[in-house]
Amino acid sequence: MEIIKTPLEGLLIIKPDVFEDERGYFFESFNYDKLLQVGLDLKFMQDNESKSKKDVLRGLHYQAPPFAQGKLVRVMRGSVLDVAVDIRKESPTYGKWESIVLSGQNKWMYWIPPGFAHGFATLEDDTIFFYKCTNVYSKVSEGSILWNDPALNINWGIDHPMISDKDKVSPRFNEVVSPF
Repeated sequence: MEIIKTPLEGLLIIKPDVFEDERGYFFESFNYDKLLQVGLDLKFMQDNESKSKKDVLRGLHYQAPPFAQGKLVRVMRGSVLDVAVDIRKESPTYGKWESIVLSGQNKWMYWIPPGFAHGFATLEDDTIFFYKCTNVYSKVSEGSILWNDPALNINWGIDHPMISDKDKVSPRFNEVVSPF
């Protein structure tokens, strides 16, 4: 397992060791001890899965304390452009974002710690997105940021994404009072 730091403190790319042969493949999608060696003492409370058509955009979402969530995300089938935005007020990278293509083919994962807004855009039909969360979902703690806010200037790579009604009316980044 290779763990790669990103320019945003705490946001990590995880590349598992994949063992392939004529039968198929095998890889560890989570290993507590290996992640503990890099300082991630993770206890997961909830797993989520979504299936989406091509050009679906979900996000940018976060959970405020006391239900803040870290997420270990991956794609089981298809591919996404996965985006994490630093919303930690005291962070030197506050308001900055990073993105990565996650796919069923590359099997990479993204560790998104609490204090980040998260979203993804699907690049293929029937994309299955899976994530482990360090806390349970709480409706009263959910927050969102407008996916196409010019202040963030995220290039999603989709001209006309399918977006939920809720995500269409999310506040802009500068309107959000960060709980982190």
